[in-house]
Amino acid sequence: MSRSAAVTFKGNPLTLAGEAVQVGQAAPEFTLHYYADGLKTITKADLLGKPSIISVVPSLDTPVCQVQTKRFNQDLGNLGEQVNAVTVSLDLPFAMNRFCGAEDVKTMRVGSDYQDRSFGNNWGMLIEELKLLARGVFVLDASGNVVYAETVSEVTEEPNYDAALAALKGLL
Repeated sequence: MSRSAAVTFKGNPLTLAGEAVQVGQAAPEFTLHYYADGLKTITKADLLGKPSIISVVPSLDTPVCQVQTKRFNQDLGNLGEQVNAVTVSLDLPFAMNRFCGAEDVKTMRVGSDYQDRSFGNNWGMLIEELKLLARGVFVLDASGNVVYAETVSEVTEEPNYDAALAALKGLL
């Protein structure tokens, strides 16, 4: 299944693969990869047990994606281990790791969907024409149910930080 004209990029309509994730549903499965002394994985099961925020960006090599990641990193810094915080993109794990080191991003974990695009396809966030992820934010409760879902309609714009953070903090 695909969703035509689900988002735009600089005004041009684009197609998202899969179905949109809805509030109230169980979070779909995924496997992300990150680099920490070798390649490791993050799955849905790894997020269970505490509230989670998943920030989805097309590429950490672009200004808006950098702003989004740094903003959530800063805003969530004082929550410490109370929440899971993950940025997802199709960037390679090594590039994501370099970005986090250079920008002192420590609160947000980064996970790459580069291997099988399971996140992009299962969460309805893969832009078919660009083979990049759309921009969005998801908040999950400790049981892995979606309590907040935003797919930003114009990929070059930032998400609603306040609404996402309020949804997350409402779970604490």
